[in-house]
Amino acid sequence: MAGSEETLKKKLQDENEVSESHKTRTLTDKQNISKESLTYSEKIQEKGKELPEPLWTTFADSVVKLRIDQSCSQTPITVHQMFKETVDKYGPLNAMASKKNGKWEKITFAEYYNLSWKAAKSFLKLGLERFHSVAILGFNSPEWFVSAVGAIFAGGIVTGIYTTNSPEACHYIAYDCKADIIVVENQKQLDKIMQIWSRLPCLKAVVLYNDSLPERHPNLYTMEEFMELGNEIPDATLNDIISSQKPNQSCVLVYTSGTTGEPKGAMLSHDNITWTAAHASRAGDMQPAEIQQEIIVSYLPLSHIAAQIYDLWTGIKWGEQIYFAEPDALKGSLVNTLKEAQPTSHMGVPRVWEKIMEKLKDTSAQSGFMKKKVLSWAMSISLERNLSCSGSSDLKPFRTRLADYLVLAKIRSALGFSHCQKHFSGAAPLTTETLDFFLSLNIPLYQAYGMSETTGPHCMSGPYVYRRRSCGKAVPGCKVKLVNEDADGNGEICFWGRTVFMGYLNMEDKTKEVIDDDGWLHSGDVGRLDKDGFLYVTGRIKELIITAGGENVPPIPIEDEVKKELPIVSNAMLIGDQKKFLSMLLTLKSTLDPETSDPTDNLSEQAREFCQKIGSKATKVSEIVATRDQAVYQAIQEGIDRVNMKSTASVQHIQKWTVLERDFSISGGEFGPTMKLKRPAVLEKYKDEINSFYKE
Repeated sequence: MAGSEETLKKKLQDENEVSESHKTRTLTDKQNISKESLTYSEKIQEKGKELPEPLWTTFADSVVKLRIDQSCSQTPITVHQMFKETVDKYGPLNAMASKKNGKWEKITFAEYYNLSWKAAKSFLKLGLERFHSVAILGFNSPEWFVSAVGAIFAGGIVTGIYTTNSPEACHYIAYDCKADIIVVENQKQLDKIMQIWSRLPCLKAVVLYNDSLPERHPNLYTMEEFMELGNEIPDATLNDIISSQKPNQSCVLVYTSGTTGEPKGAMLSHDNITWTAAHASRAGDMQPAEIQQEIIVSYLPLSHIAAQIYDLWTGIKWGEQIYFAEPDALKGSLVNTLKEAQPTSHMGVPRVWEKIMEKLKDTSAQSGFMKKKVLSWAMSISLERNLSCSGSSDLKPFRTRLADYLVLAKIRSALGFSHCQKHFSGAAPLTTETLDFFLSLNIPLYQAYGMSETTGPHCMSGPYVYRRRSCGKAVPGCKVKLVNEDADGNGEICFWGRTVFMGYLNMEDKTKEVIDDDGWLHSGDVGRLDKDGFLYVTGRIKELIITAGGENVPPIPIEDEVKKELPIVSNAMLIGDQKKFLSMLLTLKSTLDPETSDPTDNLSEQAREFCQKIGSKATKVSEIVATRDQAVYQAIQEGIDRVNMKSTASVQHIQKWTVLERDFSISGGEFGPTMKLKRPAVLEKYKDEINSFYKE
């Protein structure tokens, strides 16, 4: 983040004049037009005639040309128009459910809309300017949703900030997006903002929604106080702002993780949001929405586009009921929420599905001999039947139904998936092991593929669009193509359509890097398309290892094979860029601290079972690493040898490896907020271990 701070210091010097004006502003001051607005207004005027709309922009107040395909040419609408249609259809239905004092409190769509309307007027009262941001720093909740919708109604841009961000990381985003108001969940998040407030020239107020104020502070409000502020703003004022909004203007800002540089603010338009919510979420169904109300559990970070589209915007479009999980959902309480909510659809990132799989395997390892046998029988029958993908299996359907009724249905019930018809995975590729494990439980995982810059899913799988290991097909009205294909048909994946973002805020060079002259968005990912248009993601260009000899090696397939061969391995990361040979960092499966979700030193039940089978008595990671446990290290080497034997060329052989003392985690810096591996961070953190591989 040091480089980011240098960039910000320069920006700060350029805005001293703006900073001084904000320091003296009162809540009743007339709203000012930003410098950027004036600059853009001047740019689009040429002798009184407007220039054609561009396909991309880096200005927050700009408009763009929508990529409307004739096959899916529905009239573009704004977020407010979408919500009004929903209120007309689903007004009396429950929209949100959150737990207060042990009981579920529910809000209807009509109430949800009215709360968002009130919040919008309150934001205006606090001085929210057109195309400036309301930043939200907190766990998923009705307040998050209402603040987001209210900010857009008021003509602002909603910007999520990860709750795991440091104060400096919060400062980077809040400064860059011109946050006029920041909404925070609790005292912990408030403390971060208090540390940086003096360096945020646009910040006029902070709203705290899940804690009481420790002490009074100018321009700091509770949610109750905030919601009352808008009473002084006439409805007509808000109506004027809403009526002036256009589908091709920005309304959501999603910041990339910053693993390969400073975070970039991907600007999404009203049409990006409303169109994706309407089409992408149902693309895999190939059927009209069910009459029965969809139920969703919201627990993944809303700062990430996948959760925001799936929970917030799709929830509004399709009249879904959203249950909010507890903040400690990923520490173990999620399953309790799932059991109570009984979702009909569920989404997880790969690491979430992997953790569920590991937990089930641990539970099975502790079961008696007969229970293990019965479970193995049921899962093998189910997997074989599902892999056959037709009625041609030699297994009788009766056996399949019996296995499901006696065993598998009980497991799904224990997970809270008794009524769940669709199980999605996104944000990163799934391993074959994870896919097949859940398929053996009669839980097909439908992969979605996209990025922040495509408003989330650009390709979707579903019950009627499914091929194992594929992330499905491009959603209606969108296109995918490959460029620079190799002999095997692998090329860079490029996108076109109404999911494609407006551009990176204030980053013209970065925007030009990803959008070519024809308007196609370049993903940086490598994939292949089959003859039926199903997309398979095979790697990432920046992750592609190019050895000192110039050979290209995609790391993910090799890493997946290692984890498949060695059930004791939790994470495997291949090393070898500009090196003479390949090496690997390994971590072992361990239990998690129930309070922090950080990995402990204790081996998981599955890892201990592995050790017992090979003759090791180890129960802790430190025991294995400190003593270089002969049985474990020999077993790992044998597993690596088996992986090497499967490779197509000797250049893909893993020649050296080491076991790290601690598993990867968010707190350790190896994972991002959605538990995606941050390879540059791992390379830096473990550079000593890596350098030791290549010492002469």
